[in-house]
Amino acid sequence: MSFDNRLRRTLARFDRLPLSLANKAKSWALGRTIRYVGTSGLSIDEISVDQVVVSVANEARVQNHIGTVHAAAMALLAETATGLALGMHLHDGAVPVIKRMSVNYVRRAVGGMRAVAQLTDAQKSSLQSDERGEVLVPVTVTDSEGAEPIACEMLWAWTPKRR
Repeated sequence: MSFDNRLRRTLARFDRLPLSLANKAKSWALGRTIRYVGTSGLSIDEISVDQVVVSVANEARVQNHIGTVHAAAMALLAETATGLALGMHLHDGAVPVIKRMSVNYVRRAVGGMRAVAQLTDAQKSSLQSDERGEVLVPVTVTDSEGAEPIACEMLWAWTPKRR
């Protein structure tokens, strides 16, 4: 039997919809659950056991004083993609917690942003079976030109839920 958890079961409800509607519905549902993600206008472009892709348009609610995506919005984008990648494999008896964010701003961003996060098979196995642990999740963040204006990785931990 394959691995199953609450996040996968919740998102599977939307898989009956056409892909464009399914992704919008998943973005809406996750935005209602993780309110800051919802108010920041992040879009879930893909969420699967293999990878998570999250994007944000360069629009007024996320812009800085020079008209580009704000540094905090870029960090949120990366954190959301890695957290969802982790969530797709985390057993239901655990709670995920971000421990450390490493975000290096290396160039000015152009246009909207896109974050792609993936886990290794060993990381997936640990998330599914270990009661607690931590995992360093790499993420690639690109702008509308395909350049990487930030380089980052997120250290996530998980602990047993309190009863």
